[in-house]
Amino acid sequence: MRAVKALSAAVLLLGLAATPAAADSSPSASPSGDGDAPTTAGTSFRTATEIEQGRRATANAAAGDYLYWSFPADAGQRPTVRATVRLPETHAAQTWQVDVYDGLRRRQACQWGAQTRTAAADASSVELACVLRTVRAWSEPWANDPLPGTYYVRLTALDLPTSDLGARVGAEIEVGSKDMGGAAAVDGSLSEPLVPGVAMASGADEDGEDRGAVLSAIEPEDGWSSGWWSDRWVWTGIGGVLAALAGVGGYALTRGSGRPSRVPPGA
Repeated sequence: MRAVKALSAAVLLLGLAATPAAADSSPSASPSGDGDAPTTAGTSFRTATEIEQGRRATANAAAGDYLYWSFPADAGQRPTVRATVRLPETHAAQTWQVDVYDGLRRRQACQWGAQTRTAAADASSVELACVLRTVRAWSEPWANDPLPGTYYVRLTALDLPTSDLGARVGAEIEVGSKDMGGAAAVDGSLSEPLVPGVAMASGADEDGEDRGAVLSAIEPEDGWSSGWWSDRWVWTGIGGVLAALAGVGGYALTRGSGRPSRVPPGA
């Protein structure tokens, strides 16, 4: 009975340890205040405006421009990109599209969401969304799985009529992620996240031998994950304790009360 009580206490402690991991599976909350949110967008991959997850960025542009932003995504996250385009009062029907690329500039497919939408001539705005697949900690070289690192968002209009080219529009974009936990964990991890160089830094010498790429400054608030820890370890430990508890309980039920009464004492 003492062994059963000890194992029950261990299960309770492990269950309490697993509670924060389950709470982390909710969508990331927006930071308070958008005073530092970007108000411009880049026009190419190299000039993409860096944004943080959970913070809304805005930009004023002309219809027909390509607008680029970049954000960090870590292993176990499932990013969701939402974009809103404010259209002018007078315009023809327009089709807008949002695309997401990873750090290798590979276009990532959306699990669901209105990635492409057509705004009617009397519409004041159009809303787009793209829910990516869960970012994996490791993948085969030939696969197109999303990996930890920088992601690019491109927002543009498709096949605009000539009358609408150059018309002023406003764009809003926000990126959030849901932590998928140990259910999406895989063995292995990248040696480095896919973070591109965004500029060249001059070395101390005049020959430029020490010139190197300056890496993108954006990263998750808690830093890049190591790739090996997940709440799957907690549930594996709970499963082992429950198996041991079941073994002790089964033995206690099947061992009986001791020596059968029909056996003589001297036997």
